[in-house]
Amino acid sequence: MTALRESTAMTLTTEKTTTQVVRAPRVTRVSPFAALQHSLMMAWRGLLTFRHSPQLLYDALLLPIVGPVLFGNIFGTAIAGSMAAYLPIMIPGVLVQIVLTSSVATGVQLSEDIHSGVFDRFVAMPIARSAPVAGALLAGTVRYLLAATTVVVVGFAMGYRPEHTAGFLAGAVLVVFATTAISWLFAFIGATIARPAAVQGMCMLVLTFLGFASNALVPEEAMPTWMRHVSDLNPVSYLVSAVRTLAAEGTIGADAWWSLVASVVVVAVFAPLTVRTLRSR
Repeated sequence: MTALRESTAMTLTTEKTTTQVVRAPRVTRVSPFAALQHSLMMAWRGLLTFRHSPQLLYDALLLPIVGPVLFGNIFGTAIAGSMAAYLPIMIPGVLVQIVLTSSVATGVQLSEDIHSGVFDRFVAMPIARSAPVAGALLAGTVRYLLAATTVVVVGFAMGYRPEHTAGFLAGAVLVVFATTAISWLFAFIGATIARPAAVQGMCMLVLTFLGFASNALVPEEAMPTWMRHVSDLNPVSYLVSAVRTLAAEGTIGADAWWSLVASVVVVAVFAPLTVRTLRSR
């Protein structure tokens, strides 16, 4: 009798095992318009973060004040003979450097969301996979606008008077656009490296090389030959030259077009890589 019961139980277990339905994982597909809506919603979340923690914007407001004052007084006499003569060289370069520096917070914030588990909640929601990253980048544009505006105001307060003010302001808009594109690179670093502190260190290493191995603060004629070749290939040099051309001549030169093309290429390369990396994690 006991053997019959055991045989019957094994048969029922086998039938349940063979009839078990294997369900495929649910894949949420959204339209491009819905993905845009989700990204704007995540951008609003980022703006609310700035509202509740305004100290996150201190670097975007204080560094644009300290940077031009320090660089102008330290390098002005040594490079151009006086600070007034150095301003047309320095202000466009500092504008590019400081706005790019403010984009590091995007990668750090993304790494913190992943490390704290907040990003796992976003993945569980029926939203586009690119929405959390794209929203953070859109919210970061506010930081870039604040940093660029502060540099412009400080530059005028120090006596900088470009030949074409409208062209200089257009150059500031170009810098914000290019920085928004380059922030995808830092978002990729934030998605790849697990620790926020390591992300900040890696991003600052990249920015230090791009910023100082360029014509932002020093004319290329004053550089060694090998450094001059590095500056010629540095995308930051093209962006700085584009801003200087817009400020001095009021025209869109080849450097501006190269900066726009480079920005589109960075987004086309690192946006899919970032989303794919986050999906695998």
